[in-house]
Amino acid sequence: MVVKVYGQAMASASRRVLSCLIEKNVEFEVIPVDLMKGEHKQPEFLKLQPFGVVPAIQDGDFILYESRAIIRYYAEKYREQGPDLLGKTIEERGVVEQWLEVESQNYHPHIYNLVKHLLFHPKMGLPIDEKLMEESEEKLGKVLDIYEDRLSKSKYLAGDFYSLADLTHLPFTHYLVNDIGKAYMIKDRKHVSAWWDDITSRSSWKQVLEL
Repeated sequence: MVVKVYGQAMASASRRVLSCLIEKNVEFEVIPVDLMKGEHKQPEFLKLQPFGVVPAIQDGDFILYESRAIIRYYAEKYREQGPDLLGKTIEERGVVEQWLEVESQNYHPHIYNLVKHLLFHPKMGLPIDEKLMEESEEKLGKVLDIYEDRLSKSKYLAGDFYSLADLTHLPFTHYLVNDIGKAYMIKDRKHVSAWWDDITSRSSWKQVLEL
């Protein structure tokens, strides 16, 4: 069964899903949704994703949206296929879930603000909120200091194994490092930098960037 991924291969949340599917050796097809034309707000797409946000997946008759829910689903469905992205014990799974929540609740809001204003606002002719940028960088820096401490004790966020906890950081951190001139936020932290070099060297992520 070929999984249909509705979205854009270059969209950050779609990249999160595609990275997981490639890690788990799941065959997929990207069904383009043109955001510039507003196709994500049209009735046909809203039947799949009522909030009008990409991506959504269709796996046979099963439909699921929200990228973090999708990667959890496929990591569980294909637990015995490809690398284990959830942990081998209930304790390891708990730590994976903990760091997935940290990314969603503590990391993402601040990096999202930076990327939205510094990368996308100029392209859309919108102003940059300089005060928000200063505040967001300061807050993200404090979060990354906690990451630096964590990664001084383990190779990956959830332990000594690559997991969804690491994978979920890839799309927006890629923008931070490569597109908005904030690479120093990663590179100036020894253990965070080593972790970033490690997870971005994975074949799955390189394949995602080529899509």
